[in-house]
Amino acid sequence: MLQDDVFSTLLPTLVPKITAFRRDIHAHPELAFDEHRTAEKVADYLASLGLEVHRGLARTGVVAKLSLGTSHRAIGLRADMDALPLREMNTFPHHSQFDGKMHACGHDGHTAMLLGAAAALSTLRNFDGTVYFIFQPAEEHEGGGRVMVEEGLFERFPMERVFGLHNWPGLPAGSFGVTEGPVMAGTDHFDITLTGHGGHAAMPHQTVDVVVAGSALVQALQSLVSRETDPLDAAVVSVTRFHAGHADNVLPETAQLGGTVRTLNPVVQDALEAAMRRVCEGIAATYRVSIDMHYERGYPPTINATDATAIAREAAQQVVGTQAVQTQLRPSMGAEDFAYIALAVPACYVWLGNGPTAGGCMLHSPHYDFNDEIIATGIRYWVRLAQVALTSFI
Repeated sequence: MLQDDVFSTLLPTLVPKITAFRRDIHAHPELAFDEHRTAEKVADYLASLGLEVHRGLARTGVVAKLSLGTSHRAIGLRADMDALPLREMNTFPHHSQFDGKMHACGHDGHTAMLLGAAAALSTLRNFDGTVYFIFQPAEEHEGGGRVMVEEGLFERFPMERVFGLHNWPGLPAGSFGVTEGPVMAGTDHFDITLTGHGGHAAMPHQTVDVVVAGSALVQALQSLVSRETDPLDAAVVSVTRFHAGHADNVLPETAQLGGTVRTLNPVVQDALEAAMRRVCEGIAATYRVSIDMHYERGYPPTINATDATAIAREAAQQVVGTQAVQTQLRPSMGAEDFAYIALAVPACYVWLGNGPTAGGCMLHSPHYDFNDEIIATGIRYWVRLAQVALTSFI
């Protein structure tokens, strides 16, 4: 168990400070790769703890190092820092001061809890090895995790395992979800342009109709999951955009489609892209149009490694008890760029319950706010995780 002084002395004085830090970040949100104020405050706080601090990885990323004892073992703990381009609808005192920017996903809370863990671990000093505290920019859409890996995160800071955490509305406050294997989906994007021969809507026989061809293409693409994907392999193909024409009496020359593909299995991800290209070729031949598809790979699936998951599960159970740790949660079809980190190093990404979703408190909602009541639990989890990972498991 955690030492008594964590509960009796350290946490009661630390949590209010970390809560204030969290609310300050919430009030001053910064978008992907623009987290300059946030990164500066994070780095300054870590430096004040006496940690070795490295700035500027992936432009605004911060990595701090805490080494104790003689062991060469090392782990990484990661939090994300960026906000979303969203207008906040909340009116509490710490609401966003910047119109069109909002911490609607709880990255302010993630950053604050990891700072609290750094403070606690630097005070307790009761593990043997090295903990790297990774504060990552640009999780939302821009792939800051990928950039950190590409810029040498693991070459500069060698570590054996990495752990991530995300608050989860709808999961009981202070409980955990720790699942081995796929936990978040891979997400790809596609843009398709159909080109035919436009003309008068009253004379369709003189045209090559891209609206009809596009409609057939939408139907064909939506059947790929239901008829070509194993029902046990979760996948989504959603056409979310269809633009064609501007006048009632004109059949347009071109049409544009676009959407997203979500999968939990890289093999399924490859198969769906190939199938979409085949369908486009078939529709083009059938309807006499030309079709150009631009398919862009986004975040890969986030897949938790067996050994790292065992460590995270053990730490969570020691903090909140076995009954409050769910180990059979269904994966989310949302995406997370922690996946790039998990591809490079064995990793585990867990969910920390944020409580009820009443009042619109869902991720990416303009009414969202991080639940400050779970800050202490998050700090305790990170501290215990470091102790477990650097003693009994590695």
